[in-house]
Formats: sequence, structure tokens, C-alpha cells
Amino acid sequence: MSFFKNIFSKEKKETLDKGLEKTKENFFDKLSKAVVGKSKVDDEVLDNLEEILVASDVGVNTTLKIIERIEERVAKDKYVSTNELNKILREEIAGLLSETNTGNETDFTIPANKKPYVIMVVGVNGVGKTTTIGKLASQFKKRGFKVVLGAADTFRAAAIDQLQIWADRTGVPIVRQEMGSDPASVAFDTLKSAVSQNADVVIIDTAGRLHNKVNLMNELTKIKRVMQKVVGDAPHDVLLVLDGSTGQNAFEQAKQFTKATEVTCLAVTKLDGTAKGGVVIGISDQFQIPVKYIGVGEGIDDLQVFNKMEFVDSFFK
Repeated sequence: MSFFKNIFSKEKKETLDKGLEKTKENFFDKLSKAVVGKSKVDDEVLDNLEEILVASDVGVNTTLKIIERIEERVAKDKYVSTNELNKILREEIAGLLSETNTGNETDFTIPANKKPYVIMVVGVNGVGKTTTIGKLASQFKKRGFKVVLGAADTFRAAAIDQLQIWADRTGVPIVRQEMGSDPASVAFDTLKSAVSQNADVVIIDTAGRLHNKVNLMNELTKIKRVMQKVVGDAPHDVLLVLDGSTGQNAFEQAKQFTKATEVTCLAVTKLDGTAKGGVVIGISDQFQIPVKYIGVGEGIDDLQVFNKMEFVDSFFK
């Protein structure tokens, strides 16, 4: 039995295992074919491994980094059997994730000295941004926090209505205005409302458009500036939501958003039912921004706090 199963919720771990199933099957099926008939890790095995990692959406730069580290170990140990490759690969991927994701959170927590704790959520339309906000609100509420939502994606009536549905479903208050309203005005009203209600957490939705980066940058900067009139150090987190099933598209979105605003953490959604789970490793490494949440199912509880030990354990078990 895996050591980690003794630490983490059995149900959560099973959901994570299931969510990464296709990624794992795809990866290890290719890996076993790459080493068939080989007793030791040589250049051919490493070349094949490189192709497999890139095909698994780990990304070229991160793949090269992993291969380089394995080459160093092979050179040092003189002889590394193909049976040992899994163990070495696991250790190197865990090491990469550890460099970006410090700690091993297992709960939805907020710092005690930040009240209200303000999370501004960014990401393009269709990545599961509003759903992530709804699930976050539910998780924080379950942990006893008072949550307020702000519908500052005012460019689409559907976005406001969708967030309203999640607010009703989770039983948390929402601040909204009409479609076309000033997003910064909605954010300002949300924080004023949260302070008056003595709320613990505020989650602000923002428009998901990338066609004009300058406009996006100006809009997000304005929202931040207006929020700081109410809560001086807001936002405490800028959470970028990425759709893990889009693979390399998620990389491109991360690149664009990190240029447009300061992103402090990531949520990678839709990892269930896809073979592209390797994108979590690559994005975490390339952008040096911690992955805070991962989506591994449709259920309200299937948004999990990202735990690198759990993730690596599920991937390699």
C-alpha cells in the first residue's frame, strides 16, 4: 500500500488516481514500449523518453531539464537499469515540482492575518473559470469561512448569470451589476460589502479575453487599484485558471496572462478524462508559479488543493 494513502483522504486520493488514469496509462504504455528488450538506460532509451514526455505535454524545456538530470545520474552511476528508470523519473519530477510548490497543502486555508482575503481570478472563457470560483466558494464555506463573490466579468451576461447560479447553489452572497458595467466598480462594491459583512474570503471573477493584451492589462490594473481603496493590499492572490485538457494551449495562455498581470498561483482544471496531465509539471516548472488547485472531476468537491506528493504518487503508482 502506498505510504501517502495513510496520510490523505482515501476518497480524495481515489478521485485523483482516477483523474490521472488516462495520462498515466498513455505515458507508461509508451514508456514500456520504449524500454522493451533493453536492460540499461542508454541514449536510445533517453531519446525515446524525451519524445514521450513532450507528447505528454510536459513541454520541451521541462522535458530537456528532466532528461539532463537523468543523464547526470546515469553518468554518475555508470550503469542504470531500465527497471530503475521509473524510480529515477519519479524522483526528478517530484524534485521539479518541489522547486515551485513549497509545502504540501491538504486543505482550503487562508492566512489568519488577512481579512478579508481577496482572490482575483483570471483566465480565458471556457477554461472552467466560473466553475472553479463556485467550487472554491463551496470549499471555503465548508471549512467555516464566510465568502463573498464579485461578478466583475461584466462583458458577458452569461458569466454574471453563471456566477449567480453558483452563488445560489453554494449559499454565498454575490455582488453584481448589469452587463457592460465597469468591472472595477463591481470589485469596489464587492469589497465594501465584504468588509461590512466581516467576510473572510472574497473571490472576484474577471473577463476572460486575450485578443487585446494591453486592454486586459489596463483593466486588471484598474481593478487592483480600485480594490486597494477598500483593502490596502488586495488582491492577496491572482489565480490563473487553465484548462489542462488543452495541453500546449494552456502554456500559451499562461504566457499571455503572466505578461498582462502578476499571477501568483494557478488552478489547472479538466485533468480527468484527458491524457495531458503532464501539463501540470511543465507549467509549474516553466512559469515558476505554484499550482494551487487542480480539477479532477465534475463534482463540487472534485476541485482539490494541489499536493505535489499526492500528484506524483498517483502518477507513478
